[in-house]
Amino acid sequence: MPDGLTQARPAPLVDQFGRQVTYLRMSVTDRCDLRCTYCMAEKMQFLPKRELLTIEELDAVAQAFIRRGVQKIRITGGEPLVRKGMPELFARLGKYLGHGLEELTLTTNGTLLAQHAEMLANNGVKRINVSLDSLDPETFARVTRRGKLDQVLAGIDAALEAGLKIKINTVALKHENVSELTRMIEWAHGKGMDLTLIEVMPLGETGEDRIDQYIPLPMVRDQLAAHWTLTDEVSVLSNAGPSRYVRVEETGGKLGFITPLTNNFCAGCNRVRVTCTGRIYMCLGQDDHIDLRRALREDEDPEQALNACLDQALFKKPERHEFAIDRRGQDPSLPRHMSVTGG
Repeated sequence: MPDGLTQARPAPLVDQFGRQVTYLRMSVTDRCDLRCTYCMAEKMQFLPKRELLTIEELDAVAQAFIRRGVQKIRITGGEPLVRKGMPELFARLGKYLGHGLEELTLTTNGTLLAQHAEMLANNGVKRINVSLDSLDPETFARVTRRGKLDQVLAGIDAALEAGLKIKINTVALKHENVSELTRMIEWAHGKGMDLTLIEVMPLGETGEDRIDQYIPLPMVRDQLAAHWTLTDEVSVLSNAGPSRYVRVEETGGKLGFITPLTNNFCAGCNRVRVTCTGRIYMCLGQDDHIDLRRALREDEDPEQALNACLDQALFKKPERHEFAIDRRGQDPSLPRHMSVTGG
């Protein structure tokens, strides 16, 4: 067993509503090589690199959570693969698999996946999420404000070749990609990949009006149900994640729906997020946070300080988020961008 996990484990992370946290989404950077219109502004001001947790500090945070019962860690960003040191981080975290950690994974936009797919597989990563909102080069370039679709598709092929299982995450955008969702689902399922649709979330100023982008996913599901036979996946519906899955009988693949606006999914929440600067957010849709970086850098006993921070965070974890998009031109529910929090 790795040295950092040999000591007796403190109590599991259970919040005041009886939910146990077993899933950590840990951001390693706020930077990204794309500028998706629903995620960030075109001219972003990124954080100074000195404010980011070091690879060693990210490792220490992961160990603290694993000792408290976290079984799954997802590396996020920004785009995590743009950060230097990712092979070292995955090598460190991969050693915890089988020693409390059951799954290590990441979410990526795929632009650098071709260079890193083998590295991920070699460090115990079995499956990943790839964010992709269009298969049309012009739409992709417009939504991402960049034009790297060929790069992303090559990365997906490289990851599949390396043996990674892939789930495609697609944000449903009313005037951009709704008309091609059927094609995207057929493409994903044809490659053995599941696909999950996500409603636009009101996080941060992006230069776009969210109400122009937002389409309720129940409406999208009705449109798809007119084309295909959709059967609820009952076994998956019972899990603690936000996705609600159906099987598309005609393709044989799974299709997920994440509906933070039309169908609150917080009752079984089992996750927290740690930003690249070491802030732990107990809820994506709330602004309460605890500073883990201070505990790591200023306390004489960082391990004890981290445990105290985790206890404090769990006590403050809210029952539910408060996302809303209900009028044109409104300020976002939260001023921070998704890329800062970690997807």
